[in-house]
Amino acid sequence: MSLIKPFAGLRPAPGRAAEVAAPPYDVMSSAEARAMVAGRPWSFLHISRPEVDLPEGTDPYDAAVYERARANLATMVDEGILVRDPEPRYYVYRLTMGAHRQTGLVVAASVAAYEANRIRRHELTRPVKEDDRVRQIEALAAQTGPVFLVHPSTAAIDGRLAAVTRDAPEVDITREDAVRHELWSIADATSIAALTAAFEALPALYVADGHHRCAAAARVAASRRAASSGQAAETAADHFLAVTFPHTQMQVLDYNRVVRDLNGLDTETFLRRVGEVFRVTPSGAPVRPVRPGEFGLYLDGAWYLLAIGAERIPTDDPVARLDVSLLQDHLIGPVLGIADPRRDERIDFVGGSRGLAGLTARVDSGEMRLAFTLFATRVEDLMAVADAGALMPPKSTWFEPKLADGLVSYLLE
Repeated sequence: MSLIKPFAGLRPAPGRAAEVAAPPYDVMSSAEARAMVAGRPWSFLHISRPEVDLPEGTDPYDAAVYERARANLATMVDEGILVRDPEPRYYVYRLTMGAHRQTGLVVAASVAAYEANRIRRHELTRPVKEDDRVRQIEALAAQTGPVFLVHPSTAAIDGRLAAVTRDAPEVDITREDAVRHELWSIADATSIAALTAAFEALPALYVADGHHRCAAAARVAASRRAASSGQAAETAADHFLAVTFPHTQMQVLDYNRVVRDLNGLDTETFLRRVGEVFRVTPSGAPVRPVRPGEFGLYLDGAWYLLAIGAERIPTDDPVARLDVSLLQDHLIGPVLGIADPRRDERIDFVGGSRGLAGLTARVDSGEMRLAFTLFATRVEDLMAVADAGALMPPKSTWFEPKLADGLVSYLLE
């Protein structure tokens, strides 16, 4: 079974992409989704967040939500808003955010490769979120939220994608967040075969975002195999919708921390404890770290630059040497008493796209007591963790720009 394969995608009809495209389902609340669909009857949020069409307060995991998703998808197909391509193909997807640009390939990725760790993960999943995605896939008989993958950059793949993008895109839209989304399709057999072979030569692909969607797709595939008495023939459910980008084009932003209190310490004692491990330097300007091993601290209206000594950074452990691990293991855990940042409500996380103002505002308001800025985790570090079969600490990576839902969906029937 090949690592990837082409598929006949379900896409917005010509001229409809701007009406359909929506942010990923999991970056907003139900209330925010309701506001986003106002005046937009064909927004893909009617499928990915179908509770927007049900009474306010509806449990997003209620059976009626998945049934509404199914009905809304059927309506958009019946009305010609979404149209299935006549034959399998690959799709080239380009994202442009300011000066940053990344060009990837939309594929059907192999569930078997995921289960064999050739498509490598780096995060734990939560059963309730897996269950939600399984129910969504089964209700729609489709996968509509692409998994965000990373592949090692190669000239063979990069060159072919660059050649395709010399032509005018079939879709070219810029959304409210100023991110430009462009899409091309590749239908000729020679190009498809060449790309399939180029990916087959790679040692692995890596999940950047979408661990719950991967796990859910694997569960659906297993369920359908069991229902068919282990039938050997491959079905559409044996693959999942994904977009894979070369690792050299990824943009990973810092993922910062805010903490509610000083764990019973006063400011002077806290800074003294921090200084036992970190070099603490007051700063007259906000601190955005420029290299690994540096951190910014915002406390009592003042900024400090924290630097950890190289002797405390393990070189042989891809998880322990991450900046998010160093901060957790040497400060947030032992000084602030937060042993499990996944569950402790005293800590919260702020993605780099919100800027430093997103941190300082929460401290200055009194909601939080202090904030930390981190150097962004590098994609090479993510790949090293996945290669080691290890797990990243929570909230280690924040990828921007985000993929849009609705530009290409993968049908299982």
